[in-house]
Amino acid sequence: MNKKIYLTILLPFILFSCNDFLEIEVRNKLPGEVLFSTPEGITAYMANLYYQLPVEDFAFTPDRGFNFNTVTSPNNGGVVSAMLTNEAIHSEFNRFPGVESHFQWWTTAYSLNRDINVLESYIPELDISDQEKDNIIGEAAFLKAYNYYALAKRYGGVPIIDELQEFLGADSLSLRVPRSTEVETWDYILRKCDTAIEKLPESWDNGQRRATKWVASALKSRLALHAASLAKYWNSAPLSGDAVDYRLIGGFSTNDMMRYYTACIEASEYLIDGGPFSLYRPNPASPEEAAINYREMFENPSVALNEAIFIKGFSMPGIYRAHNYDIWYNPNQTANGWMHPGRMNPTIDFVDLYESYDNPGVSSPIITRVDGQIGDHNGYNPSLGYRKFEHPLDIFEGKDARLFATVILPGSVWKNTPITIQGGFIRPDGSNLILTSGSVQVNGQTYYTYGAQNPIQYSGFDTYAGNMTRTGFGFKKFLQERENIPGRWNQSTTDFIDIRYAEVLLNYAEAVVESGYTENNAVQKATEALNATRRRAGHQTDIPLTLENVLRERKVELAFENKEYWDLIRRREFHVLFNSLRQKALIPILDLREDPVKYIFVRRYARYEGNKTFQQRFYYLPIPGIASNGLIQNPQF
Repeated sequence: MNKKIYLTILLPFILFSCNDFLEIEVRNKLPGEVLFSTPEGITAYMANLYYQLPVEDFAFTPDRGFNFNTVTSPNNGGVVSAMLTNEAIHSEFNRFPGVESHFQWWTTAYSLNRDINVLESYIPELDISDQEKDNIIGEAAFLKAYNYYALAKRYGGVPIIDELQEFLGADSLSLRVPRSTEVETWDYILRKCDTAIEKLPESWDNGQRRATKWVASALKSRLALHAASLAKYWNSAPLSGDAVDYRLIGGFSTNDMMRYYTACIEASEYLIDGGPFSLYRPNPASPEEAAINYREMFENPSVALNEAIFIKGFSMPGIYRAHNYDIWYNPNQTANGWMHPGRMNPTIDFVDLYESYDNPGVSSPIITRVDGQIGDHNGYNPSLGYRKFEHPLDIFEGKDARLFATVILPGSVWKNTPITIQGGFIRPDGSNLILTSGSVQVNGQTYYTYGAQNPIQYSGFDTYAGNMTRTGFGFKKFLQERENIPGRWNQSTTDFIDIRYAEVLLNYAEAVVESGYTENNAVQKATEALNATRRRAGHQTDIPLTLENVLRERKVELAFENKEYWDLIRRREFHVLFNSLRQKALIPILDLREDPVKYIFVRRYARYEGNKTFQQRFYYLPIPGIASNGLIQNPQF
């Protein structure tokens, strides 16, 4: 094969200075033999591949794709994957967890795959040591595993193109590759992980942040659990059609399920038993310290390199190198000049998941009524008795520290600013004004529906500019508290932790409890893994290894890290949870009948949120371009 290949280089992402390999007449295209003739050229090409990886990070938008932070198109409306789950809703837009809200990772995926195949085709010719060649083989295998994982979890079985294709004149049909079965696709991805684990080093010289055998084993832990869950729960949402008949989706056996769970367990144990990673500050002295530690890890991941296994870096303000989390998600009161903050609104359903320290091992829903019942969500009912609190934060007393590190609660202090989230008041005569702008004077003092007169002074429930929480909660995790990020595009440089040690622990615990695996003292080790993340959150009482405990812990520990969407997909829980689901809010209301005034809280359906139903066909995305590629389409598309 004549490899006269020219490679387009994305120069802004090359992190070292120009060398001789760039000193040629054409600057944006290089012959492959020139590019790969120096270590710098190989590094440049590899950096480009890493940039293209489908990492669901701060610059990922579920309906618009990856690296959505360029100068021409950074405006994603503040929409993220959490808003397609029950973690949160958008302050203005009613997002829906359907196929139309998820990005098609197909054409770009195969473009990236071709770029990796180009690299692999040159490895035998590289003038480097055998060990260095092995490292590149391992790195290419890791990149392929990551890329095909993004394909498989969206489409099921996909065409596997493992070598560089040669275009034979006008015969484009020669390039067509049929879809592999879903089982064959997952098996291929796992083999790529095994190659990466075998070939990659434990670390790179000069502290380079590149895939290592530990990163590859952590990735294998994640994707093997995904495959195992599909094999176990696929029939919970069965589909039919040609793609099913040919096993392009589904077709898993019990043996496949156990193979995948075992692969997850072994990859997790490999890292847990022999790797250099641990939880960041695993034994806090108090819940307050636990909250600080947990938040600090996401605000500045470089302090937690013992836990952060694979990081996507955002190096400096500007296009491509930064993101927009701080402008979209700061509460209205700390917007720092940005016009549309407050977009991430955690739901009361999510907040309810967190345990209380005095009742470990179960979720601790927020109780608003004196009878202890949660009741309906139709808003304030004057015939009911409501619990009364002197300060809005009092109702959350004793909850898991991670709640305070993740969510801005009514009355929280953020950036030295008390955050006002209020939805109404009850007048001394018992009448009320709720979710309607207004005021009342009582004993010479003026009280306002939303807690203050001017919209810049509060952060809740007013519909002004779509900037206020609709659920009673704001967002904190990942945001910079110590820095005032300028209110313009692409100014946030917080790094994103894509894979961390806590996830591996919880992958392991879930795989053990789901499979019944008992070898190598697995049950005891999985119980310890489950409780380790809870102890880091300030819990002193261990809980047993049950599926319910593992899944609850996973939801709160990995919240807003773009894991929940895929957990609902792989476990086939989306259509059960989102079955005419109406998402809910917690409304703090000032009770002016009390002296001094008190706060009550009312559970209510979030305003403007309609019923949401996830159709079973949404578990797979439609294959694009079947008229030209000749592939079999997924069911009901």
